[in-house]
Amino acid sequence: MTLILFLILLAIALLSMRLRRRLAGRVLMVLAVGWLFFAGCGPLTGLLLSNLQAGYAPDVAQWGQRNAIVLLGAGTVRSGAGSIEPSLYANGRILRAAELYRACKATGADCKVEVSGGDAARLKQAEADVYAISLDRLGVPRVDLLLESRSMNTFENAQFSKPLLMSYGADKVVLVSSAVHLRRAMIYFDHFGIHGEPVRGDYVTARYDWLPTSENLSFADFAIHEYVGVWRYDFYNLMGWNGPKLPEGSATPPTNT
Repeated sequence: MTLILFLILLAIALLSMRLRRRLAGRVLMVLAVGWLFFAGCGPLTGLLLSNLQAGYAPDVAQWGQRNAIVLLGAGTVRSGAGSIEPSLYANGRILRAAELYRACKATGADCKVEVSGGDAARLKQAEADVYAISLDRLGVPRVDLLLESRSMNTFENAQFSKPLLMSYGADKVVLVSSAVHLRRAMIYFDHFGIHGEPVRGDYVTARYDWLPTSENLSFADFAIHEYVGVWRYDFYNLMGWNGPKLPEGSATPPTNT
């Protein structure tokens, strides 16, 4: 998205200069180069990330009696050997969920890990099923896993998690995701009457340099994607496309997404 915007501005600038609109072309050229360097060298990316990730801890302040640790999917990949594995950004979330599960069990409380994620990558295996294998290897027994394997996006994560959490009767819900994703996830889960305590599975920072880096541009894209997701939610609410917002504890989710 960041690179695409740079290329669009650059193309319009070159077209303007070709049409002898030199002032407009120069202004657009400066904007294009400024955008690329401001994001790629770190300042813009750092600002976007710090605003999104602020305030999210890597642990839980206090456990309840019946706890549901909701692990949100971050994609899957097919390896060179043909197996389906968690994506790069899923591993931090999976590890954090396993750590939280052990900490929860240590208190003597009842604890479940709800894994939410369908087959968004079209690899014929749901994220929830793939992540369950990793969680099992990390010491989370299958009996304590609740698998939601239909959702294709964060909004559906919340929508389809609702019945599982209601059936389990959780009095404490913990949302585990990347820090950059938690703001949007909390908004979506709140829409379905699920008040979860956010816990970050990973935290990313911009790397400041004299020249633009692909890493910074990628992180800027991630951040912009999250801001757009929040704005889209507000717009959909305005248009009535999200369905009615549910109060906390309500059992019937909206059907419109």
